[in-house]
Parts: sequence; C-alpha cells; structure tokens
Amino acid sequence: MTLAGRSLQTRLALAYAAGFYAAGVLVLVLVAVPLAGVDAATPVGRPAAKVTTQSGIGLPQLLTGSAVALVLLIPVALALGRLVSDRFLRPLRAITATARTMSTGSLHRRLDLGEPTDELTELGRTLDDLFARLQASFDSQRHFVANASHELRTPLAGLRTLLEVAVADPDADTGSLRAACEEALALSGDQERLVQALLTLATSERGVTRWDTLDLAHVVGTVLASRRRQAAERGIDLAGHLTPAVTAGDPRLIESLVANLVDNALRHNHPDGHVEVTTRTSGTQVALTVTNSGPVVPADDLQRLCRPFQRLAPDRHGRGDGHGLGLAIVDAVTRAHRATLTADARPEGGLSVIVRFAQTSQP
Repeated sequence: MTLAGRSLQTRLALAYAAGFYAAGVLVLVLVAVPLAGVDAATPVGRPAAKVTTQSGIGLPQLLTGSAVALVLLIPVALALGRLVSDRFLRPLRAITATARTMSTGSLHRRLDLGEPTDELTELGRTLDDLFARLQASFDSQRHFVANASHELRTPLAGLRTLLEVAVADPDADTGSLRAACEEALALSGDQERLVQALLTLATSERGVTRWDTLDLAHVVGTVLASRRRQAAERGIDLAGHLTPAVTAGDPRLIESLVANLVDNALRHNHPDGHVEVTTRTSGTQVALTVTNSGPVVPADDLQRLCRPFQRLAPDRHGRGDGHGLGLAIVDAVTRAHRATLTADARPEGGLSVIVRFAQTSQP
C-alpha cells in the first residue's frame, strides 16, 4: 500500500516520526563528525605523539553507541509520532462521530470541543452554529409540512362530507344537487388558492433566478385594477399614489408580493375602510407602501404573522377566506430580492407595510 492510501493518522505519525528521527541523526552528526576530525588530525613533519591511555570513551565506542542509539530511536520516534497524531486528530474524530450521529436524525447533538482554543475548536464552533441552523431549518420545514397537511385536509374533508351527504339523500332533486355542486366548486376553489399560495411561497424561498428591470408603479397599477371590484363590493376605498419606481427582480414574484399585500389589506379591513398604496423613489432605493384601516393589531404579533399559517384572533379573519400565508409570502419574496420589509401596527387599527427594493437593475 502506498503512503497516499494509508489513513491520515498513519501519515501524520510517520511524518512526526521522520521529524524526530531526522533531529536525532542531525544531533549525532554534529557531535560525531567534529570528534572524528580531531582524532584524524596529526602534526605535519613529526611523528604522532604517543597517546596515553586513560579511562573514558574513545571515538570507535562513540560511533558504535551512536549507531545503536539511531536504531533505538526508530521505535521511540514512531511512538511519539503516534501519540502526537492521536492527540491532534481527537477533535476531528469528535466532529466525525457527531456528524455521523446527526446524519441518522439526531440534530440536537453538538460538538462542544471546549478548550484549548485553536483552529480545530474554531472549526467545531463554526460547525455547531451550522448544526443549529440546520436543526432550526428542519424543524421549520416539519412544522410547515404539518400545517400545510392540516390546511389541505380540512377542505378535502369538507368536500368529501358534502358529496357523501348529497349522494346519500334519497330525496335529492336537481336543485339540491346543483347547490351541492356549487358548494363543492367553492371548496375546490379554496383548495386551488391554497395550493397556489404554497407554490408561490416555495418558489420565493428557493430564491430569484430571473432578474428583469421593471417599474414597480406599473406592477402595482395592474394589481389595483384587478382588485377594484372586490374593494367596491366590500365598501373599501382603494387608492393608489404611484410614481415611477424602477427596480430589478422576478416580475411574477414581485406581482405576487403586491397582490398579497393588497389582498391582505382588503381582507382584514372593515366596511367604509380604506387602503392606500404608494410607490416612490428615495435615493438609491424604491419603496412600496401599503396602508390599510382595520382592527387593531398587537405589535408583538407582527413578527409571528410573517411565518406561514399564522393568524390573529378569529374576529380579524373577516370572511374567513385567508390561510395565514399572505405576509409569509411577502416576507419570502422580500428576502429573495434582498429587499427590506417593515411592518408597523397603526394605533387606530390596521397595518402600514413598507417594502424597499434597490433602485439599481443589477442583482
């Protein structure tokens, strides 16, 4: 097996052992070579002086001992290399074990490498932060799927009950069957709107893949034109104050953002209320502002309402045709376009929502 095919610990141990062994060889060379040079030197033109034998270690014995020491240094260097590599790789083993455990579904585990603070513990803390974000993301996904399943099951159960009652009625006539079909169509339309809202939310959270230059005022004008009849039926004054506001983004997602803001303002309003939509350019940003009258919204609930399937008290729902996805879609589209969302509860009731986009046409 080649060195590249061995484990990282084996390679590190061999590298450390080679370093220790090379250091030992260097020390012996630095000591033995000068001694050998002194022993070999004799005065020129005179016979070698008689050397008086004294007790001690001669050069041959020194060289022999050095050779033995070099042989004995091999296992010592390997043992030290193994010890150092084992200590060096211990945090990596902890990271591997924790990652393997988390891959089986135990997302609550953390590394907690502790001291001393070095590059590996910094890596461990970074991974702990990553694991915490992954756990929060998976928890949010599970919560979303559970809520979506509940929201989809409710109209399906209602539709099934409606059809079962209509079929089981032996005295059903054309009029009652037609009424049942109309109710079934209404429930199907509610399901379709929910599925479309879920698809829009998923597309927004995936990010923006298309960046086109567009005029926010034109997008808002199109949405307002399609909602004026609905506003008139509810007795709500729908006003637009639009000035050119050129930005960049996905036209379909931005139109969905505007539509959800306007629909939310109409749905959670009261008769003789009002909705005002403005677009303007300020410095390097363009701003979309939607202000509406309506029930008083507790300021503490604003952040919660930007999460999927979150609603306030039932009396805020008006006609009950909301799914708690409007502001969640607005928040997702805003983040996908790197814009900022500001929502304020008005003291007299209703909301004031401002979305600020970059004026430049570059993503």
